[in-house]
Amino acid sequence: MNKEIVTGLMAYGMSGKVFHAPFIQAHPAFKLHAVTERNHKQAASDYPDIISYDTTEALLADTEIELIIINTPNYTHYDYAKKALQAGKHILVEKPFTATSAEAKELFELAKNVGKKAFVYQNRRWDSDFTSVREIIESGELGKLNEVHFRFDRYRAAIGPKSFKEEPLAASGLLYDLGPHLLDQAISLFGAPDSFHKILGENRSGTKVNDYFSIHLAYPNSVHVFVHSNLMIAEPLPSFVLNGNLGTFIKERADVQEDQLLKGIKPVDEGYGVEADGKNGKLFLMNGEGHKTQQTIPSVTGNYLPLFEAVYQSIRHEQAYPITAEQIIIQLEILES
Repeated sequence: MNKEIVTGLMAYGMSGKVFHAPFIQAHPAFKLHAVTERNHKQAASDYPDIISYDTTEALLADTEIELIIINTPNYTHYDYAKKALQAGKHILVEKPFTATSAEAKELFELAKNVGKKAFVYQNRRWDSDFTSVREIIESGELGKLNEVHFRFDRYRAAIGPKSFKEEPLAASGLLYDLGPHLLDQAISLFGAPDSFHKILGENRSGTKVNDYFSIHLAYPNSVHVFVHSNLMIAEPLPSFVLNGNLGTFIKERADVQEDQLLKGIKPVDEGYGVEADGKNGKLFLMNGEGHKTQQTIPSVTGNYLPLFEAVYQSIRHEQAYPITAEQIIIQLEILES
């Protein structure tokens, strides 16, 4: 049996507590070893054996650690990723990977040069709702797609407390917060667009950063993909709408993993990742005579553990990681444009 991948977390805020530590703990091939906690020491209450370092320098100097998860504010990703690679660690970096495509290219090249892996944490490829969308597209039931919409809407009129999202820093604003999720989903399905057009907006009172974006991605054969996000939506529209020459698929954003993890439900618990009743997708198909039929499409169970399994397989068995450097660079070229 291969030895465990000894893992360190750069931070133990919401991201570390909810999106990383539970999965590292649940996966038998990983060992949750250490975390950086500059002020409040909270990790030990959840993981009594964990080491809590006061600084990132101390975390990086721990020779037992093989993999560092970089889940710090967006503008710090490039610097910490570079330091971790230079310290001889594999890295798993939260979205956005970096603020620019040039920084991303540099880090991917550095990882190659030092013989380490640079992974990007695009967990929403494993949401239950998006998995349903992928399966419908791959089934071919909609025929040739012509118009696809992905939305991620919220109503948050107040300026949030996280300055790295609300101040005009590198990789701030809604575009760099939710844009990486939506663009990654689109790029994972359709690849690099032939062209794109981006619109940004600032609608909240007192905002210093964008809180609205809409990006049109144009693909060959008249396939048009639109990704949208808005912080001033009181009643969200369906998050996924797929139109093809044989029908339409409509799906709400319904993945429950984040809410469950916040409540302390573990990835291995019964019922984890199962959508609530009434959230099924709706598939409308037209037959050759122009008659429309409707079906409900139950979602598969969501689970982010396959992302960590992919990290393990890449480190231990050199298998290809599904989120490629090329896809991340395309994403960042769109975000930074």
